[in-house]
Amino acid sequence: MEPIITRFAPSPTGFLHLGGARTALFNYLFSRHHGGTFILRIEDTDRTRSTDEYIQDILGALSWLGISWDEGPFYQSERIHLHRELADRLLSENKAYRCYCTPETLEEKRKASLQKKETPRYDGACRDRKDQPDLPFAIRFRTPRTGVTAFTDLIRGQIQFSNSELDDLILVRRDGMPTYNFSVVVDDATMNITHIIRGDDHINNTPRQILLYQALGFRPPLFAHVPMIHGADRTRLSKRHGATAVLEYRNSGYLPEALVNYLVRLGWGHGDQEIFSPDELVQKFELRDVSKSAAVFNPEKLTWLNHQYLMRESSESLLNVLKPFLHSELPTGDREHFLTLLELLKPRAKTLTELAEQARFFFADLIDLEAKAAEKFLKPEIRNPLLNLAARLKDIPGWSEEELDNTVREFAQESGIKLGKLAQPIRLALTGRTESPGLFEIMTVLGKEKSLQRIESVIQKITRE
Repeated sequence: MEPIITRFAPSPTGFLHLGGARTALFNYLFSRHHGGTFILRIEDTDRTRSTDEYIQDILGALSWLGISWDEGPFYQSERIHLHRELADRLLSENKAYRCYCTPETLEEKRKASLQKKETPRYDGACRDRKDQPDLPFAIRFRTPRTGVTAFTDLIRGQIQFSNSELDDLILVRRDGMPTYNFSVVVDDATMNITHIIRGDDHINNTPRQILLYQALGFRPPLFAHVPMIHGADRTRLSKRHGATAVLEYRNSGYLPEALVNYLVRLGWGHGDQEIFSPDELVQKFELRDVSKSAAVFNPEKLTWLNHQYLMRESSESLLNVLKPFLHSELPTGDREHFLTLLELLKPRAKTLTELAEQARFFFADLIDLEAKAAEKFLKPEIRNPLLNLAARLKDIPGWSEEELDNTVREFAQESGIKLGKLAQPIRLALTGRTESPGLFEIMTVLGKEKSLQRIESVIQKITRE
């Protein structure tokens, strides 16, 4: 069996977004599943819009997602000489011709076609010219005017186009720059790409590209056109649907494994299974399981999935990826306590950003109290009970959850105070919030000295008021 070779070929004219990332994933998983080769090629021939910033974003996003390439990155701009060489060959074989029409002339023809409510296409004015004036020219492909071009799409099945519907596309522009449709064929053919998996917005390019393969003497690869990702309103996914660049999800606290899992499931499935490990995705991914219908992006579902991954991660692993979000150094002696805290907080956080925010009280020297909660729970009448409780807490021999629970409950019963009226001011003193994991779990994590300092600080605040 011929070795399978796939590629991902983004244009660095913007940041890598979800649609491009899913295309990369499908190519990557397909090649890995079949023991093939995955190539990365940067199509950077758009000189005005391609930037190094976008290239670095693409490389960084793919690496963060865990999409590793076997060859590349290759840069299309470094292969222009090959594109021109093969265009000249087609010209010499009369499979292409010089087009001397100026941009102004072409624009007039386009407008005339639109006025007639016809699909704009080149009318072949230069197709049979024999003269070769010393004027700027583009190189156009001599597209067959009869017959059909057909191919079997690995997702959609048989597709065919009438050649009469295809115009003579430009291979090399007047400025000497090869066009997308020609460059991509040359690169895919000379890199021996066997399978092209891409968005279905490229379907109309496929017959033109197949004709170019044939004219150049190359065997066309197999094609698989993946339906687009839509928003909830069934229009093409955009920022208004909540989608953004891949690395923005990293910066917002999403785990790469969760985003990969979610993107692959946008249009692909394996039974009722929702959550897949990276190895399972490689093992189970097949193009036959890709849907023919557009997938709908659901930000809430992505966040839910990220929460599931957070819950599954060990606290040790989470600590490593959480560090950029903490903005604080973790003292060596506090490591075990903080790992315990992460176990308590994981069920409450959907993203690393939320997890870091909920854990911030652990590092604080001074706790910022929620204003409304402070007004509600830190009333003058609670001052003396807190003062007496703090004194009793100082005297307990240990600092276990059981000891703390017994001590606080006994004190509440003796003082005739409901446990909730004591617990919320203490919770507020320890974390600055009224929502947190169990009160005695938090006190254990913070330790005796830090817990008492925070309770006494709140007592002083009540006193000053």
